[in-house]
Amino acid sequence: MEINGEKIERGEDKQLYLRIAKLPTQTNIDLPVRVIRSEKPGPVLLLSGGLHGDEINGIEIVRRMLVKGLAVPDRGSIIAIPLMNIYGFIQNVRGVPDGKDINRSFPGSKSGSLAKLVAYTIMKEIIPMINYGLDFHTGGSSRANLPQIRCVLGDQKNMELAKAFAPPVILHSPLIDQSFRKAAAKKKKQILVYETGESMRFDEKGIQIGIDGTLRVMKHLGMIDRDPPKYEGKTEIYSGSLWARAPLAGLFTPKVQLGDRIKKRQLLGGITDPFGIDSEKVKSRHDGRVIGINYLPIVHKGDAIMHIATNITEG
Repeated sequence: MEINGEKIERGEDKQLYLRIAKLPTQTNIDLPVRVIRSEKPGPVLLLSGGLHGDEINGIEIVRRMLVKGLAVPDRGSIIAIPLMNIYGFIQNVRGVPDGKDINRSFPGSKSGSLAKLVAYTIMKEIIPMINYGLDFHTGGSSRANLPQIRCVLGDQKNMELAKAFAPPVILHSPLIDQSFRKAAAKKKKQILVYETGESMRFDEKGIQIGIDGTLRVMKHLGMIDRDPPKYEGKTEIYSGSLWARAPLAGLFTPKVQLGDRIKKRQLLGGITDPFGIDSEKVKSRHDGRVIGINYLPIVHKGDAIMHIATNITEG
């Protein structure tokens, strides 16, 4: 295996640094990459986090696996990139200096902005080396996600890996233009996205589910001999989702919790103005399960306040 001109032999554990760009201060933005190879041949699995700089749960999942020795394969290789958006992480923001989203900048360009440079480097140096990938994410600002795998339900291999991961929810998520997952899919690489918690806060339960699910995927791929923890719950598979949105501006109080199963016309919460004059109830338009909640009480008309998985197909 060769990455950025450096060879990594079987049995090696090597830390690499990919040069991305320089800041105006001439400070280098380097991308740390850990490669752990077994003596025995097998699949190459990418573990990546922090594509959005404020999504720290994914960073912590990969970090803990490295520190605890859980990412050491008995067969095959692990390429671990705990933090793909160095600049965003330093600034506690989602994107990069020009406001671009790296996950909407693939396959990138070697002459582009910082977002495109990161995407280009990943596509050039990392994607050709891997067979599979788990990309760990976190909900956006003030929006918490139930632990979930997002994949393409119609892709047999995607579903096989998602079921092996065994999260509480598997959600159909079509490939989005210029996303990491779609760019990798065009190169015939299987990438799943795992979501849990909200930005800038650790979700301990979701982190552990992510670690255990990764070990189950490694076991499924024949990369480890030890038996990983079994998921004691039931995985539910949904073919769709929608956002309940604020019908007016004001203060939102949810009446259901993350993970709740809900019925059509069930009360989801209420919105009132700060003066207690106007108020309105928010009801569900479908049966489903709450997989995301906006915990910021102040909302504007049309704001997404609750993400609901719909059309359960299994579970």
